[in-house]
Amino acid sequence: MIVGVGTDVVAVDRFLAQLDRSPALRERLFTEAERDLPPASLAARFAAKEAIAKALGAPGGLRWHDCTVTREPGAAPRVHASGTVARRMAELGVERLHLSLSHDAGIAAATCVAEGGHPGSDA
Repeated sequence: MIVGVGTDVVAVDRFLAQLDRSPALRERLFTEAERDLPPASLAARFAAKEAIAKALGAPGGLRWHDCTVTREPGAAPRVHASGTVARRMAELGVERLHLSLSHDAGIAAATCVAEGGHPGSDA
């Protein structure tokens, strides 16, 4: 059962300009595993975190570091949720997050589908 869907789009140049203006933002938004990625991949990770929040109903209080997006060559991106993100997933009965990332022509985009059963169900 689909619990929620979220999509986000980021202008890569604008996003990088913001990171240049506010160097501490990189550490605030990204986990250690994400920080050194190429610019377009960083923008896509930011879009992914926004899309994940939207798929989870965009509640206040989700922490950026409670969600890490990884990708192995030839494999789909994976979401590692902990803390506030994992708790929200449990509240909604979300068992899996499906994530798609793309970046081309200066735009990074992400779509997330939250899948699961009803809270407290066996699904």
